[in-house]
Amino acid sequence: MLCRLSVRWLRPQPALQVRVLDPLLARAPAGGAKSSALPVWAVASVSAVGPSGAGGWYEALATSAPVQGAEDVLLFAHTASGLPWWGSILLTTVVLRGAVTLPLAAYQHYILAKVENLQPEIKNIARHLNQEVAVRAHQLGWSKRVARLTYLKTMRRLVSELYVRDNCHPFKATVLVWIQLPMWIFMSVALRNFSTGAAHSEAGFSVQEQLTAGGVLWFHDLTALDSTWILPVSVGVINLLIVEIFALQKLGKSRFQTYITHFVRAVSVLMIPVAATVPSSIVLYWLCSSFMGLSQNLLLRSPGFRQLCRIPLTKLDSDTPYKDLLAAFHSKFISRKSRTF
Repeated sequence: MLCRLSVRWLRPQPALQVRVLDPLLARAPAGGAKSSALPVWAVASVSAVGPSGAGGWYEALATSAPVQGAEDVLLFAHTASGLPWWGSILLTTVVLRGAVTLPLAAYQHYILAKVENLQPEIKNIARHLNQEVAVRAHQLGWSKRVARLTYLKTMRRLVSELYVRDNCHPFKATVLVWIQLPMWIFMSVALRNFSTGAAHSEAGFSVQEQLTAGGVLWFHDLTALDSTWILPVSVGVINLLIVEIFALQKLGKSRFQTYITHFVRAVSVLMIPVAATVPSSIVLYWLCSSFMGLSQNLLLRSPGFRQLCRIPLTKLDSDTPYKDLLAAFHSKFISRKSRTF
């Protein structure tokens, strides 16, 4: 029996490596703007790599065309909107997540719903095939190993034919990961380039000066770390909420799925200290991206939105998804805590 595939994009931590500034480039910005409050180990620039460009894989990534494209997108959003940099980062994140990842997430749910609806047919085929292989093995004197291999090979072929027939191969559901993950990395590196003055554009150092006063609330300097840890902890909490929402909707998970869930929980917690060591501009982007991911996840539970996206109904769908989610959350966390005390 095939299990419903659950595709989940881990949020890796890009190695936000830093490069040493030239004495000339390391001077305080003109006009009395304060210098970046990054720690000593985090002060960096392309000049340490030298003209030879032998800076390793990260230098190749930081100077790559996709990262420069991300820098251009951020600059365009800032110029066109006239917003301060914190608002430009938020706007860019909302637009990219809404225009790129939301349609892909809807397509992912569309594919997974079709795969889920194939499960009864797959179970029926497996039952009949098992009987046929048992009869043929008895007639031809096959060993258990030969019979098992024959069953598995035939079953894979029949299931593959079903996927082709309904145009819903599970691999298509992974397209979200292959688009969202690189976009997340490129945007993070682009913001890191801006925050350290290492952007590969003429506006690079002027953007760094703007970022020092482009924040809001307690993080006015977007080139500095968030000493309060409010942004890093918020990133971890929202990521954990996303993980728990997926965990609550999965009943009868396999051991492998359970291990994956625990692994993603650990990554979400690990993101907190990682986020505390990078400029606030990057953490703000991560926070906005995670919040949009949580919002999209909840939106894709809406029966009306699923119908709008023509996502097929499955036996797992509910007419009251949000009420069911709250009940599951209460049962797993609040009721269990009450019983403990």
